[in-house]
Amino acid sequence: MAFDIDTFVEDCRSANADPDPRAAIRELLLERLRTSRGDIAAALGTDESGLNVIYSGEDLTILNVIWAPKMTIFPHDHRMWATIGIYAGAEDNRLYKRGPERLQHAGERQLDTGDVFGLGAEAIHAVHNPRSRHTGAIHIYGGDFVNQSRSQWDPDTLLEEPYDIEQVQRAFAKANEDWKAQLGHDVDESVV
Repeated sequence: MAFDIDTFVEDCRSANADPDPRAAIRELLLERLRTSRGDIAAALGTDESGLNVIYSGEDLTILNVIWAPKMTIFPHDHRMWATIGIYAGAEDNRLYKRGPERLQHAGERQLDTGDVFGLGAEAIHAVHNPRSRHTGAIHIYGGDFVNQSRSQWDPDTLLEEPYDIEQVQRAFAKANEDWKAQLGHDVDESVV
């Protein structure tokens, strides 16, 4: 079954109108990953890391998130439910809960190609790509993720600060630069 982005967006919007939107979105994403994973990767790409908005509305946001090899992003929240589906690669999620002064570790969840994972509105997590290749994931949020104020936490102190999209974009840009530098370094070594 071919993957069409516009059809997928409409299917997600319909699923979001279901009495249990989280379950409907999860089932839709599982089905698409089962039947169209290769087509999803071809349509969305997996060669440059970034947060790419597929759809953004008041009640639903769909992102194509591409993690560079070995990339890690600091702890952050969404303040809305989220469903994550991996169409290429892997994603390690380190889960946290709020503590009296700083975050406390609350578990881990490792996702591989074809896996779907849901996060509640109160969830806080950090993400790491454990592989030496890019990871592609569809992230679906039950709200206006683009305009929602959120928090992030310093990865060393685990102290809360306002979410800074520019810092996130710099992290993705640096991951791309590091990956390209690594490729150039590997190519130079093979020539020698």
